[in-house]
Amino acid sequence: MTDARPHVGPEPFEGTIGRTYQESTPWWPEERAGRRRPNVVIVLLDDTGFAHLGCFGSTIDTPNMDRLAAGGLRYTNFHTTALCSPTRASLLTGRNHHSVGMRAVSNFDSGFPNMRGYVTRHAATLAEMLKPHGYATFAIGKWHLLPMSQGSQAGPHEHWPLQRGFDRYYGFLQGETDQFYPELTHDNHHIEPPRTPEEGYHLSEDLVDHAIQFVRDSKSILPERPFLTYLAFGATHAPHQAPRAYIEKYRGRFDAGWDSIRQEWFQRQQAMGIVPPGTVLPPRNPGVEPWESLSANQRQFALRLQEAFAGFLDHTDAQLGRFVDFLDGLGELDDTIFVLLSDNGASREGGADGMLDGFRYFNGLTEDVDAVVGRLNDIGGPHSHPNYPWGWAQAGNTPLKWYKSYTYGGGVRDPLIVHWPARIADGGAVRDQFHHVTDVVPTILEVLDIEPPATAAGFDQMPIHGTSMAYTFAAPDEPTRKGVQYFEMYGHRGIWKDGWKAVAQHAKGTSWDDDEWELYRVADDYSESRNLAAERPDVLGDLVDEWWVEAERNGVLPLDDRTTELFSTPRRSGTPHTGHVYVYYPPVTHVPSDAAPRLSGKRPWTVTVEVDRDGADGTAGEGVLVARGSHNLGFVFYVQAGRLVFDYNVFSTHYRIESAPLSGTPGTLAAHYSPRGAGADVTLLADGQVVGQGFAEESVRMMGSTGMDIGRDALSPVSDDYAAPFEFQGGIRRVTFELLPIAAAAEQREAQETARVDLARE
Repeated sequence: MTDARPHVGPEPFEGTIGRTYQESTPWWPEERAGRRRPNVVIVLLDDTGFAHLGCFGSTIDTPNMDRLAAGGLRYTNFHTTALCSPTRASLLTGRNHHSVGMRAVSNFDSGFPNMRGYVTRHAATLAEMLKPHGYATFAIGKWHLLPMSQGSQAGPHEHWPLQRGFDRYYGFLQGETDQFYPELTHDNHHIEPPRTPEEGYHLSEDLVDHAIQFVRDSKSILPERPFLTYLAFGATHAPHQAPRAYIEKYRGRFDAGWDSIRQEWFQRQQAMGIVPPGTVLPPRNPGVEPWESLSANQRQFALRLQEAFAGFLDHTDAQLGRFVDFLDGLGELDDTIFVLLSDNGASREGGADGMLDGFRYFNGLTEDVDAVVGRLNDIGGPHSHPNYPWGWAQAGNTPLKWYKSYTYGGGVRDPLIVHWPARIADGGAVRDQFHHVTDVVPTILEVLDIEPPATAAGFDQMPIHGTSMAYTFAAPDEPTRKGVQYFEMYGHRGIWKDGWKAVAQHAKGTSWDDDEWELYRVADDYSESRNLAAERPDVLGDLVDEWWVEAERNGVLPLDDRTTELFSTPRRSGTPHTGHVYVYYPPVTHVPSDAAPRLSGKRPWTVTVEVDRDGADGTAGEGVLVARGSHNLGFVFYVQAGRLVFDYNVFSTHYRIESAPLSGTPGTLAAHYSPRGAGADVTLLADGQVVGQGFAEESVRMMGSTGMDIGRDALSPVSDDYAAPFEFQGGIRRVTFELLPIAAAAEQREAQETARVDLARE
C-alpha cells in the first residue's frame, strides 16, 4: 500500500486519495442548503397605485392581498424609483438604480453607465445571492431587465433570467404584453401561448400555473430545499385586460365618478390608519377635470376603462390566491417570507380621456372619445389595449400627487405588504418608518443570516445600498434607520432626509437650473400639500446640496430628460440594428419588437419576400408573408384568393391595399412603403412588376409592443380577413427589409407615380 497523496484540483476534498478506492477515504461536502431556511416569495405588481388594494383603501375586491395584510404588516411609508425597470433592478439587487445601469426602462441605452438597459454584473441579484446557500430560484412574469434588442432568440442571453441566477423562468421579457396573446419565454426560448382566448386563456392564470408547478416539482423531489419565487405580474400595467365576468362585476360600481371615489377611498384610508390624522387631500392634478364637467361620452368611456382596470386587479388577486392556497396546502406558507409590492404609482399614460389602445400615448396621439364609444364592449377584451384616464390614476394614488415617473408621492410611494407568521406576530398592523425598494434585499439577507457576497460569478460586488427593515417586524414605534434617499426619473428630482423631502419637477427640454425646488415636511404632511420652500430656505438649500452629493455618489449624472426618443438608439455592432438592411431565413422564431426592423412611419422602407417555387402548383399560394403587431396596431403582408394584400392597421382602422390577380407563381413578392403627408403610399410588386397601389391615410412612428412573425401571424391577428395563424402555404427562402434614407422618399414617390400611370394603362 502506498501513502495517501494530496488531492489535486479546484474542488475542496477532505478525504484521502490512494491508488485505488480501497486505499482511499471518501468524503462528501456538506449540502449547500445546510440548516433549514424559510422560503422567499416576492410578488410584484405593475403600475398599481398606493390606494388600489382593498387593504390600502380602495373598494376594488382584493381579498387575497387583504388576507396577506391581515396576517402580516402594511408599510405606508415605502418608496420605489417611480418606474418599472429601475424598481426591478433595485428590488433584486438592493442597490440604487443608476448605480447598476438602469436609469430608466431597459429598452434604452443612452451610452452612459447609468443607462445600459441591463444590471451590471457588479450587482448580483437576490437569486445569485441565495443560490449558493441551497435555494431553488424561480422567476415568473415580467422581466424587463435586459436590453430589449437582445430579447430575440439570437440573444445574447447573458442578461436573461437564467443567466442572472434563476433556475427556471416563465413569462415575458418586454415591458408590457397582451394578456390574451402574450409574447412568452420559457427558460431560454420563446414559445407560443398554450391556448387561445376563445379557449379561456389569460396570462395571469398561466403565470400562476407555472409558479405552482415550479414549486411543486422542487418540493416533490427535494422537500427540504427552500425556494425563492419572484412572481412579477403584468397587472396592472396596460393593457387592462381580464375575463369578461371580472369586468362586468364592476358595472356601475364607479358611476359616482373619480372625484367622489377618490374622496371615499381617502376616508377609508383614514379609518384604516393608512394615512395619519391631519392628512390633506390635495386638489386634482393639472389636466384632471371635475367629473361633472365631462360630457356623457367622456364619462361613459372613462367608467368602462376603470371597470376594466378593476376587473384586471380583481382577477390578478384571485390568481395570487391560488398560489397562496397552494403554499398553505403544502404547509409552507407560515415559514415563507412573503413580500408584495408595486413597482411605481398609477400610470398617467392613458391621457386625460383614457385610451382604447394605450400605444396612442407613445405615438403622441389622443383618443376620439365620441368615435370610440361604439366600441365600449371591446374594452378589456382581446380586441383592445386599454389604459384609463388621469382622473382614475389619481384616485388610485390617493391621497398623493402626480403619477408614475414623477418623484412626488404619487410616483414613488407604493403599497408594501410583508407576511411571515413565523416571525411577525403583529398581524394586520401598519408600519410607517420611511423605507425604499433597495431595502428589500438587505431585509431578506438579514433574516436569512446570509452575508452579501464580496464577489459573484467572478465579479467584485458593489456595496448594498439598502437598509434592512427587519427591525420593524417587532418594533412599530422605532424611528426609521434609513439615512437619506435620493430620487431621479427623466430629470424629475427628489431627496428625503430626516422627515423632510425636497422635490423638483422638470419640464423636458428646459434647463435643470430653471427647475423650481419645493420643500415638504413629510413627517407631518403626508400628501405633500404644504410647500415650505419660502419659509425654510435653509433646509431646502441643504437638501438640494445633498441631492448633488448623492447624485455623484450613485452615478445619477449626467442628467437626462430624454424618453421615447431613446427607443431608437444609434445603430451599432452587436445589435440587430447594425445597418439599414435586415435579412431573415425562414422559418424564424418570433422576433420581438425591439429586435425587429425599425419601421418608423416617416421613413420609407421595402420588404421583399423570395418565395420558393419548387413544387409550386402554378399559383402563388396563400397565407401570411410577414406580420408585425397585433389586432390593434401594426401591418400584415399576405396572399389571399390569388391577390397580394398589405393591411396597415392604425388602432383598428385598416388601410387595405390589394393587388390585381397574380398570374403564375411569382418568385418575389414585395411592398414599398413611402411616407406622404400624414400617411403613406404603398406599392405592391410581384417579380419586380407593380401589381397594386394604394394610400394609407395615417401612419405611426411606433408599431406597438408586439413583434414580428414571418410566414404566419402567430399571436393577436393584425387583420380580421383571415383566421390566425394563416400560415403561408408555400415555402419562403428569404425575407429582406430595406430601410431607405428619409431623402429617398421623394425619389420613391416619383417612381411610384410612374408605376401608377403604367398600371392604369394596363
